[in-house]
Amino acid sequence: MDAVALDAELSMLADARSFSGVVRVDGPGGPWFAQAYGLASPTWGVPCTLHTRFDTASITKLFTAVATLQQIEAGAFALDTSVIDYLGLSGTHISRDVTTYHLLTHTSGIGDDADEEAGERYEDLWVDKPNYAVTETDHFLPNFVDKAPNFAPGEGCRYCNVGYVLLGLMIERATGQSYREYVTERVFAAAGMTRAGFFRMDVVEADVAEGVDPILDADGNVTGWRRNIYSYPPIGSPDGGAHVTADDLMRFFAAVRNGRLLGSDSVEAMTTPKVRHSDRPPGEHLIGFGFEFETDAEGKVRSMWKEGINVGASGMLRHYPSRDLTVVVLSNMEEGAWEPLRIIDRLVEI
Repeated sequence: MDAVALDAELSMLADARSFSGVVRVDGPGGPWFAQAYGLASPTWGVPCTLHTRFDTASITKLFTAVATLQQIEAGAFALDTSVIDYLGLSGTHISRDVTTYHLLTHTSGIGDDADEEAGERYEDLWVDKPNYAVTETDHFLPNFVDKAPNFAPGEGCRYCNVGYVLLGLMIERATGQSYREYVTERVFAAAGMTRAGFFRMDVVEADVAEGVDPILDADGNVTGWRRNIYSYPPIGSPDGGAHVTADDLMRFFAAVRNGRLLGSDSVEAMTTPKVRHSDRPPGEHLIGFGFEFETDAEGKVRSMWKEGINVGASGMLRHYPSRDLTVVVLSNMEEGAWEPLRIIDRLVEI
């Protein structure tokens, strides 16, 4: 991969105002490329830097998966524990047969609060209800517990945000701490993620990127920016919304791989595909515990990743095993991360 060519292409995206954020690539010898582009705050013209903290959206599910496996290691519950029985939930449409394993692998069949695979938009949940009132993990329950399931547990694979909300509730029940307290202590601090945290939208926090998306005219020209403050709850939850720097995310991945967060069996479990989601030519799209995987034509894992997307936020942590190459892209725009990732994926193949 040519660093000069990569920087040139990313700079063109930033100049066109279609990307703002950070890109970092680590190889076997350590950091190989790290650059920031565009504005962390269009309001004040503040540029992104390598120290800027970005909303990770669903990349947060990786932190939830680690916390879940930590509690399994501690004996609080097991992969085959009934979620309904453990949490003492009653009067819902969630089957008692749904287990921790089903939640981790998106095979529970639970009706999601916003079904992304059906094209539903998460921000539409807050048209008729105040997003600012949803600040604790159990506040999410009314959004999905009465929805009909998509299939019986284990009989399909459909991406489900609220499965990770339920995992967050299991972590809270097991530890007696709030989800955010536990993850901050046992994941962020343990991994050396010194800049990571859960930051409220309505509280000023240094070096946190402003989540924005472009306002376009009829010809596709950027005429302004729309902030994401009404698009989802004001603080992160088990299914999304933690803030990190690119360095934090690299530290997290290293800590997972080298066993600083989990025992060897759990590391193996987290970095191994579990279920088939769909075809992804030339191979398949597989899902594991937090991470997702794609295979090549021979069935070998080509890359493992976790992406996040929301209004005013997009990003990915991606690892290419054959090259021991790890990529982090974080953006404060909903569509910001995807073209940089396509460029990197193309350059990896050169």
